[in-house]
Amino acid sequence: MSGEEAPVAQQQQDQTPDEPPSGSESGMQRSHPGQQEAAAALTSRALVLTGHGGYDKIRLQVRTARADPGSGEVLVRVRACGLNFADLMGRQGLYEPLPGPPVIMGMEGSGVVQAVGEGVADRKVGDRVLMLSPSGLWQELAVVAADHTFLMPDAMSFEEAAALPVNYLTAHMMLFQMGNLRPGKSILIHMAAGGVGTAATQLCRTVPDVTVFGTASASKHESIVQGGVNHPIDYRTKDYVEEIRKISPKGVDIVLDPLGGSDTQKGFGLLKPLGSIIVFGAANCVTGQKKNLLALAKTWYNQLSISTLKLMQANRAVCGFHLGFLSDHQLIASTMSTLMELYTQGKIQPRIDSTFHFEQVGDAMRRMHDRLNVGKVILLPEPERKEDAATEPKRNAAPEENTTEAAVAAEGKEEEQKKEEGEAGLEGGVEELKD
Repeated sequence: MSGEEAPVAQQQQDQTPDEPPSGSESGMQRSHPGQQEAAAALTSRALVLTGHGGYDKIRLQVRTARADPGSGEVLVRVRACGLNFADLMGRQGLYEPLPGPPVIMGMEGSGVVQAVGEGVADRKVGDRVLMLSPSGLWQELAVVAADHTFLMPDAMSFEEAAALPVNYLTAHMMLFQMGNLRPGKSILIHMAAGGVGTAATQLCRTVPDVTVFGTASASKHESIVQGGVNHPIDYRTKDYVEEIRKISPKGVDIVLDPLGGSDTQKGFGLLKPLGSIIVFGAANCVTGQKKNLLALAKTWYNQLSISTLKLMQANRAVCGFHLGFLSDHQLIASTMSTLMELYTQGKIQPRIDSTFHFEQVGDAMRRMHDRLNVGKVILLPEPERKEDAATEPKRNAAPEENTTEAAVAAEGKEEEQKKEEGEAGLEGGVEELKD
């Protein structure tokens, strides 16, 4: 890793400013007049986006927090946080729902309730919860709305809980609310080894006789097949449209598209009559550490543009999904309840690719950016212990892609593919979402 790309692990922890960064209303509760002496002051390590750009723009800071959640809120000691592709886009200034810097990042996490505010009847101190928030969860102590927390099943680990909200809500709503997935249908899942891809594949297995096509690099095919993909396709060496047509000449019923650009056009062309393409990301925009204006222009220039008349004639649907702009909390809560039941029944289980401490957030982002993850990348707020430092790289590395040379080779191969296809492709986990 070059000096200009040094991750937070190589930086000194910044001391806290007096005021929390913008967007942290989902994080630390500010004190009110007359309460400053009554409430105990706490310190909390937090990952703060200080500007848009490379990994060095995310700084680990120790901030002053308050222990008094307001009405309808709870104070949670965070034990694990999820990393999403939207966080990579947010660092580059490409994710609209994220407030401008400085801002504490993080849209999902899990932990233990430390205190409850007035009017909170269904949460108590000691409850294990997972959380969903527009931002502010990448910190040790977070104040969140109580109705944005969900009780964890007893068997669920904190890492699993942090891996569930964004990816599984996104996948479930796309498949069943928009895609109307039913027995006998077929689906194309791009980035099948990523967070949303893994969640969608597992959810497809809850419906009988669903055929799943999944794109991923060849080294991940064994993993995604074990997860439920029927037909893995190496997007780097094969034309996935041609490969699907060989097996299913009529195409597929549903396409989950986190890529954007020309891939959306290809996906629309793959649909059977009455099929749906659901666009939930624009990963093709992210081709390096920093914002790439050429990639942005190319993606939007090649974006699918179609009239309602053409849609009528095609008998196909184009849908868009963005969890970050979904304000129907009742729908979110009911879907989360369904997901918890599926987890309890053993029908879904978040796959954890790797865990990184806050000091290693740059390495975590690089792993996702370089398409090395199979499943969810998790951030841990607790400081890394010295005795763990020697074993951490092995625990976090994929067995087939555990070297810098492999990452460089993957980047080189990807660049070659981009030149051949004339488009920017990137496999990672969008959330996808707000993803």
